Amino acid sequence: MQGKHKYKDVKFFLIAIAFISAFNYYLTYSNIRFNWFLVMTYTIDTVQGWLAWWAVRSIVIYLDKKLPYAHQPLKRILIQLVVTTVAGLLIIILLTELVSWIARGRGVPLSFYLFDVFIFIIWFIVINGIYIGMHYYAEWKQSEIQRQEEKKLRIGGFNIKHGNQNILVAFGDISGFFVEDGYTILLTWQNKKYFPDKSLDKIEDMLPGELFFRLNRQYIVHRNALTGFKRTGDGKIDVLVNGPANFPKAIPVSRTRAAKFKSWFQHDDN
Repeated sequence: MQGKHKYKDVKFFLIAIAFISAFNYYLTYSNIRFNWFLVMTYTIDTVQGWLAWWAVRSIVIYLDKKLPYAHQPLKRILIQLVVTTVAGLLIIILLTELVSWIARGRGVPLSFYLFDVFIFIIWFIVINGIYIGMHYYAEWKQSEIQRQEEKKLRIGGFNIKHGNQNILVAFGDISGFFVEDGYTILLTWQNKKYFPDKSLDKIEDMLPGELFFRLNRQYIVHRNALTGFKRTGDGKIDVLVNGPANFPKAIPVSRTRAAKFKSWFQHDDN
C-alpha cells in the first residue's frame, strides 16, 4: 500500500497546524494584541509549520517504501522520529532566522532555542504519533476487508480441482477432511471423495472456524458430524463422531487441543 493511498491527511494537517500555530502563541506570549503585526507573524509561522509538516510527511512516505513497519517496527519508528524531528526543526529554525534577519536585521533571541524549539519537538512527536496511528489503522482496516472477503468465500464453499474441472463443494455438503496413505481427502455426507492438492494445515486456514475443527494431524471434521466427547485421562479426550463410514466413531484429541475443542464445541461461535 503506497503512502498516498494510506494517508488521508492533507486537509487535517492544514487545519491542525494553523491551530497549533495559534496555540503556540498562547503558550509563548502572555499579552497578545490583535493587530496587523500579529496577523503577519501568525501567517509566517503557519506557513513555516506547513513546510515543516510537508517535509515530515515526505520522509514518512519515503520510509514506508524503504523501511516498512512490518520488518522492524521499533527500528522504523525510532528512525522516523529522529529524522523527521531533525528535518522539521532545521526548516523552522532556518526560516525563522531568515525572517528575523529580514525584518529586524538580527537573529532570533536565545529564548527561541531554549523554549520554542522544545515546544516544536513535542509537536513533531505528536505528528509522528498521528502518522504511526494512521498506518496501523490502515493495516487494521485492510485486515477487516480481507476478513469480510474470506467470510464471503465461506458462504460459498471449498474450491477443488476434479479432473479437468474446478468444483465448488458447499461447506454444508462437507463432512470433513482426512489423510489416508499420504493423500488428503475431502469427504461429503454422501461418502463422495475428492482429493484436494493441499495439506490439512493449509486447508484448515481456508475453512470457517465456526463449522470445522482440526481434531488431530489426520482429521478435520464438520460440527454436525460430532455428537460429543469423553475423557480418556491425562487431559486427553475422544471426540465422538456420527458421520460417514470413513470416519471412526471416536477420534482422539491431545491434551493441548482438548480445552480448545471443548470451548469450540460447547459455545457456538456465531
